[in-house]
Amino acid sequence: MTDSAQPVEIPPVDALLVVDVQSAFVTGTGAVPAAERLVDRTADLIARARRDGALVVHLQNDGPPGSEDEPHTPGWELHHPVEPGPLELVIRKPEDDGFRRTPLGGVLTGAGVRAVAVCGVMSEMCVQATARTALARGYRVVVPHDAHATQDVPAVPGVAETIPAATASRVAAYALGSDAEVTAPASAVTFTAPGKA
Repeated sequence: MTDSAQPVEIPPVDALLVVDVQSAFVTGTGAVPAAERLVDRTADLIARARRDGALVVHLQNDGPPGSEDEPHTPGWELHHPVEPGPLELVIRKPEDDGFRRTPLGGVLTGAGVRAVAVCGVMSEMCVQATARTALARGYRVVVPHDAHATQDVPAVPGVAETIPAATASRVAAYALGSDAEVTAPASAVTFTAPGKA
């Protein structure tokens, strides 16, 4: 892991995975506590990845019937506009892990990607699951600490108090282990074209 006390300099990544930045999670009463910051950081990452020719993949969760992210409901819609093309696409996913039962693995392999930045929601669920599989597949993984978020973890009487969302996010990232770069801010992430990371 990068030492947060030192100036952050990390090598560029050649893909950005934007995990579940959907209306239900960043707007309205169901928004994560850090929604404004998350939207700002992810928008900046997307803009810089596009500018520098990196692959941008928007992962879109298909929730079950009646859920806030049920397909084709307002909450399911992606928050950030997509610029479809050979270097930007949307991949719908049925599970937390963006690689499971989706073409993500083939897309990254086909593009020659070597390193990914992972951002979005929820830190301890879809972000962590996708980052963990990316690590297992041999990618260099950056999870910028200010570009993923979650909800507060509810208290369990007699067991634990409420865990603030910010704490849950940090723990989720650190649980990825020392192979992931989790202490860099989004502003320190740089991009390059696929295959050049």
